[in-house]
Amino acid sequence: MPRTTLGCACALVLLALATDTQARTQKPPLHGQEWVAVTGKPLAATAGAKIFERGGNAVDAACAMIAATSTMWDTLSWGGETQALIYNPNSGKVIGVNALGVAPSGATVEFFRGRGMKYPPDFGPLAAVTPGTPGGLMVMLAEYGTLSLAEVLAPAITLADGYPIEAETADRIEASKTQLKQWPDSKRVMLPHPGESREAPHAGEIFRQADLATTLRKLVAAERAALDAGKSRKDAILAAYDRFYRGDIAADLVEATRAAGGLFTRADLANWQVRLEEPVHVNYKGIEVYKLTTWVQGPAMLQALNILENFDLKGMGYNSARYINTVYQAMSLAFADRDFYSGDPYFPPVEPVQGLLSKDYARERAKLIRADRNDPDIRPGDPYPFQGGRNPYLGSLAKWHTVPSTHVSAPPSASRLEELQRQFLRGTTSVVAADKAGWVVSVTPSGGWVPAVIAGRTGIGLSQRMQSFVLDADENPFNVLAPGKRPRATLTPSLAMKGGKPLLAFAVQGGDSQDQNLLQFFLNVVEFGMSVQEATEAANVNSYQMRASFGGHESQPGRILLAETTPPWIREELKRMGYTLQFAERTSGPINAVWLDREHGTLWGGSSNHGEDYGIAW
Repeated sequence: MPRTTLGCACALVLLALATDTQARTQKPPLHGQEWVAVTGKPLAATAGAKIFERGGNAVDAACAMIAATSTMWDTLSWGGETQALIYNPNSGKVIGVNALGVAPSGATVEFFRGRGMKYPPDFGPLAAVTPGTPGGLMVMLAEYGTLSLAEVLAPAITLADGYPIEAETADRIEASKTQLKQWPDSKRVMLPHPGESREAPHAGEIFRQADLATTLRKLVAAERAALDAGKSRKDAILAAYDRFYRGDIAADLVEATRAAGGLFTRADLANWQVRLEEPVHVNYKGIEVYKLTTWVQGPAMLQALNILENFDLKGMGYNSARYINTVYQAMSLAFADRDFYSGDPYFPPVEPVQGLLSKDYARERAKLIRADRNDPDIRPGDPYPFQGGRNPYLGSLAKWHTVPSTHVSAPPSASRLEELQRQFLRGTTSVVAADKAGWVVSVTPSGGWVPAVIAGRTGIGLSQRMQSFVLDADENPFNVLAPGKRPRATLTPSLAMKGGKPLLAFAVQGGDSQDQNLLQFFLNVVEFGMSVQEATEAANVNSYQMRASFGGHESQPGRILLAETTPPWIREELKRMGYTLQFAERTSGPINAVWLDREHGTLWGGSSNHGEDYGIAW
C-alpha cells in the first residue's frame, strides 16, 4: 500500500477510535436551563450552586466558587491572584479583570542577584507578590454581581470553620510538610498531627482554619457597618476591600509577611488596584476568541490559532502524527513570542500586541513549520513591522535561543524530568459559570498553593508568583522584575463568541500547559465536532519546548507528552520527526467549560476526568 494511502487509512482509524471513545465519556455532560457552575472541587461547585439558588447571577456564583477554592487550597489560597473574563449581557461586552499582585517595593534585580539567584525563588516569603484574589473577588462582585459579600462568602466561611478535607489536598500537604515546617503559622495550620508518622490531615478529617474564618468575618463586618451607615451595596463591598488593603487586615498581613522575611509594605497594598480591561481577541473561522492581554500567556493561544488557520487540521485527522507535529510547532512559535514579548502592559516598554496578533504576521510564522520534523530551536519573530514599527530589541533577539546557553547541560535524570513536569503544571484552578440571563464567567485564580507561607494570624497563604519574572532583559525585556510591576503569569481564562453572542467559556489549571490544553479543547469542538464533555476528556499533547514560567525557566525542545493510548505507528512517526516521547494515562488537563446551546436555549457543562473538578447545573 502506498505510504500516502496508509497515512489516510491510519487517520481514518484514529478518527473512528476517537469518535467511539467520545461516545463513552467517563463523566456525563452537565445540562442546565437556568445555570451551570463548574470548578476545581465538588464542594466548591456546591458553593456556586448555593449562590445560584439564592438568586445570584453567574458573577455572584463565580465569586463564591473563587472564595471556596481559595479556602480549600485548590492549588491556590487567599493571598494569590485572580483573573477573569466576564460577558455582560446588558452591554454585550466582554470585560477583563486583572487582579494580579505586584512585586513589592524592595523587590529589585539587584536584591536577588545580590543573593546569588538567577530568578526569584520558587517558594517562601521572597516569592510573594501582593495578594490579588480578595480584591479581584470584591471588585467583580461590586461591579457585576447582585448579592452581598456576606451572602457570597458564607460558603467559604463555613468551609474555613471546618470541612472534610479531600485526599488530594491532604496528601499534597503531607508531601510538602518539610517545607511547611519552615514557617511557623503554616506548620500550625496545615500539620495538625505534629510528631506523628502522618502530620497532615487525613482524608475525610475535619480541617479547620480558624484564623482565616476570622479574617473573612472581618470583611463581612466591614460591609455590614457600611450598610448600617447608609452606604450602597457597591460601596459597602468596597468598604470591605479597604479593610483588607488599607485597614487592620493589611496591617496584620504586612507585619506577618515582613516578620517571615517578605518584602511588601503597607504602601504596596494600599496602592495596588484591580484593573478592569478590554481583552484581546482574534477571529478563528467566524468565532471570536477572547483572552486577557500580555500580563498573562493568553495572547499565545490566539497567535497559535492565527497560525493554525493556515492549515487543514481536520483533513490531517485528530491526533495524527502530522496534526500533532503541526500543532506542536505552532505552539512553539507562539510561546517563543510569549517568552520574549509578554509582560505587564502598565509598565514600559509597550508590548507589540497589534503585530503579534496580526494575521499577516501569523502567515509568515506559519511558513516556518516543518512538515517532516520538529524544529528544536524555534525563536521569537519580529512583529514590529506588522504594526508599522521597528523592533528596538533586535540585539537581544539575535542572541535568543530556545535553550539559553546558561542552561545547556547533560540530559536531565528521570527524577529531574519529574520535577520539570511538576514545574510546567504548577498552580491554578478554574471556575466557569453561566446563567439564563446571559452572564458568562471564566476565571483562573491561582497563587498561594501548598506549600505556602501563611501570614501570621490572618490565615492568608501568600503567593509564589514572583518566580515568573526574569532578571535579565535579554531573556524578555518586557518581564524584567521591578517594584510595583506584575509578573507575566500563566493564568488564562477563555471566552468564545459567535455572532456577537457567547458560545463557549473554558478554563484549565496547569501552568505552562494551560493554553496548550485550551487550544486543543477549542479545536476539538470547532474542527472535530466534539461535544463540550468529549472535548474536555479528549487526549491532548503537551510540549515542554517553551521556557517554563516557574523555577529555573528551563526548556526541553522536542519533548512531548502523549496519551498512553497513542497507537504504535503514531509513536514511531513522531520519533522519526525528532520528538522525545513521554506518556500519561490522561492528558487533557482538568478543563472546565460551558457551551451555550442556542438551538435549544440550554447550557451544557463539561468537566474533564483529569482531576477532582466537578460541576452542577439546573
